[in-house]
Amino acid sequence: MSAGTIHDIGYRHYDGRRLSRPYVLRSLYVHNLRAAWGLGRPARAKVMPFLLVAIMLLPAAGDVAVVAVSKEPSTLWRYSAYPVYLQVVIAIFLATQAPVLASRELRFHVVPLYFSRPVGQLDFVLAKLAAMTSALFLLMATPVTVLYVGGLVNKVPDSVDHALRYLGALVGVGLFAVVLAALGLVVAAFTPRRGFGVAAVIAVFMLSSAFVLIIQGIAEAETNFAFSGWMGLFTPFNLVDAVQVRLLGAEKTAVAVPPAPLGGPVALLVCLAVVLGSTAVLYRRFRKGADL
Repeated sequence: MSAGTIHDIGYRHYDGRRLSRPYVLRSLYVHNLRAAWGLGRPARAKVMPFLLVAIMLLPAAGDVAVVAVSKEPSTLWRYSAYPVYLQVVIAIFLATQAPVLASRELRFHVVPLYFSRPVGQLDFVLAKLAAMTSALFLLMATPVTVLYVGGLVNKVPDSVDHALRYLGALVGVGLFAVVLAALGLVVAAFTPRRGFGVAAVIAVFMLSSAFVLIIQGIAEAETNFAFSGWMGLFTPFNLVDAVQVRLLGAEKTAVAVPPAPLGGPVALLVCLAVVLGSTAVLYRRFRKGADL
């Protein structure tokens, strides 16, 4: 029997500075934000998000060109209306990218690996929600900014009002982003297969919009306009539009909005409940995934 050999592989304990919780949270956020845009992934993963960005920008660029040629600033699209007009494109972006953030770790059962290190479960969820919110904000705010810059270049009257409407629209875009991100991630987290996740997210947004439109049409035919406005709270785009109209002074884009003075505060509270509730559901979902 030959004698055994002990090899010195030079192992040393780590004695350096240990990074803090904010660093971990920031790293998770950056990783998920890059994943939402397909960065650091194969080229085919970048096609869909950047194609949808181009589609989002086309109407804004075309409208600015029309204003430049016609010299009619009044033809510039309303900033607050842009996400509502392009809601199909936004829903497709959310449907294709939310499963990338919410379901890959669950599908491959690697969530326990994250939590085997000092990564808080709530931090894990908040990083994903913040990353998806940021991706949606960039998707919507970029064309709105193109409209704003185009208006300045074409010398729209009353530049102060122009700037205030732009800032109000950015607040609305931020609210759109966080509400849509929360709902999309919840749906995607319960459909580990990406194809099912894409279909489920689109179905939730499209079917809810169709259902609400049918009910609103019936209510308005019966001249029950208040009920029609309250029904808008059951679809995310109309919900945020109600906040824009009642609290941010924007013009109505949805079919109907809840009546004042309660419409705005109630819509904002519903938005807050959606985000907090979705965060709690995601927390429980990933916590359960860590126990598998």
